[in-house]
Amino acid sequence: MTVKIAPSLLSCDFSRLGEEARLMEKAGADLLHLDVMDGHFVENLTFGPPVIKALKAATSLPLDAHLMITNADRCVDWYLDAGADYVTVHVEACRHLERVVTHIRERGAKAGIALNPATPLEFIAEVADKVDLILIMSVNPGFGGQSFIERSLVRIAEADEMCRFAGVDPLIAVDGGINAETAARAAGAGATLLVAGNAIFDSADPAAALADIRSSADAASQ
Repeated sequence: MTVKIAPSLLSCDFSRLGEEARLMEKAGADLLHLDVMDGHFVENLTFGPPVIKALKAATSLPLDAHLMITNADRCVDWYLDAGADYVTVHVEACRHLERVVTHIRERGAKAGIALNPATPLEFIAEVADKVDLILIMSVNPGFGGQSFIERSLVRIAEADEMCRFAGVDPLIAVDGGINAETAARAAGAGATLLVAGNAIFDSADPAAALADIRSSADAASQ
């Protein structure tokens, strides 16, 4: 299976957001990862629905709104209305997880769940048949540029095994510390979607950096 690559716009030049999105589209990205942070669930503040709506008009790539916010239960419709193609919520921040992911799908979008590094994987079993994407955080969320947590490889493999046992096939995504080297290891463990930020946008040639990550991941996933 070809591994999908999702550049994280958290690491791009915000003054050129639309231009950066189009650059990633031209470079062959599969979707764009949008880290929505509220300053409460994580100690950082980024962008919200108006920016997602603007990006929707700037690129044809699918947009994944990764909601690192405390009130996803109450405001998930904001991001759906803005045009997000995927909406990924944190299991740690959703009181009614099954209800939220079901609602996302009923609105016609893809539903995702995200788990922090210390969150037990048992949450996956409860909603595996109701989600399109499972995001394994390989850093503690909130900031870009962190180092990949090695134990994430075990969690990726366990998440993949749990889904196989349940007879479902969501994307197994990994976010945090992804570069050409860790991309190969994550893909080898079973990841099918890699989120990469600094490794792409801090490169002198972002398109080439994306291609390197894809090549490494594809070689490891065979």
